[in-house]
Amino acid sequence: MGKDDSMDAAQGLTPPGATPAGWKIGIAILTVIAVGFASWALKDILTPLVMAVFLLFMIDGVARALRDRIPNFPRRLAMPGALMLIVAFFVLAIWIIADNTSQFVAQAGAYEGRMNTLLGQAAHRFGLIVPPNLGVLLRRLNPAQFAGTLVKGAQDVASNAFVVLLYLGFLVASRSGFVRKSRKLFRTPDAREEARGIFDRIREGVEGYVWVQTVTALMMAVPSGVLMAVVGLSHPVFWAFVIFILSYIPVIGSLVGTLAPPVFALLEFSGFVQPVILLAGLQAIGFVVGNIIQPRMQGTSLNIDPVVVFLSLAFWGAIWGLTGAFLSTPLTVMAMAILAQFAQTRWIAVMLSGNGEPYPETA
Repeated sequence: MGKDDSMDAAQGLTPPGATPAGWKIGIAILTVIAVGFASWALKDILTPLVMAVFLLFMIDGVARALRDRIPNFPRRLAMPGALMLIVAFFVLAIWIIADNTSQFVAQAGAYEGRMNTLLGQAAHRFGLIVPPNLGVLLRRLNPAQFAGTLVKGAQDVASNAFVVLLYLGFLVASRSGFVRKSRKLFRTPDAREEARGIFDRIREGVEGYVWVQTVTALMMAVPSGVLMAVVGLSHPVFWAFVIFILSYIPVIGSLVGTLAPPVFALLEFSGFVQPVILLAGLQAIGFVVGNIIQPRMQGTSLNIDPVVVFLSLAFWGAIWGLTGAFLSTPLTVMAMAILAQFAQTRWIAVMLSGNGEPYPETA
């Protein structure tokens, strides 16, 4: 070892050929910024495609469950059966939303009267001379200016849903060619096996996330619906369905879902007993499921750091809005599965994981 090498070793400098830790972190930050900008710029193209891929994973998972968990279930009927179940769920969701929306519109007069009463009580409590009125507030807000935005939003949702279904149809139709394409892309058996391993880990991670979120969402929605029915809140099935759907958005979804029914209870009941009971009961259910049951289930299937879940929600929510919030955790699972396969990026997967070992077999 020469004099210069001895000085470098004494000063703790990185040997030639190695990448300093500071450079690694800087490159990772720049990569995240570049990916974020590209995802934001191409969101109109990418969000329907990613949503279709996510639905394809769900359909494959349901089909595999039908084959493996139902004795003597015909293998040829697994995929059509899964498609029918997914379509039936979406039809049921549309029917629940449409039916209850019409009922909410029919009860708008009663809600307006109760809202005026609450506004009057609040004005009296805070010493306002002229109590506010809902009609006056709406006229001041001028809701007509928001009508165009709402109509455009509804049109965007409908068009995006159509594009997602179109992508999904092509993905399902092209599944048979994936194997042949993989043989052309990866010439050697070892390369094909490595690619298959990455795909299997992505699939298992996404299916594990969907399974955990579905089970915990049911654990929240079912007792919440029973509590709302016992208290006497109208539309308990609708509110339970809202809690179930919003539970797929990590961190904030279940909180928003459990706060909406008590707010509407204020408009339905003349007193405050029922809203307080609903608020306390729903928050208790959310606390038990979200802080005791769900972390244990996620710890055995996802292995993602809770801080990473929150940061992923903020990152993808800022880029893709509600769709990004819904897909934030599956996208993180996919990223961790891919990054863990390469020595240069495995340290990022280690940081994303919950216990420092994203996939112990690759260590």
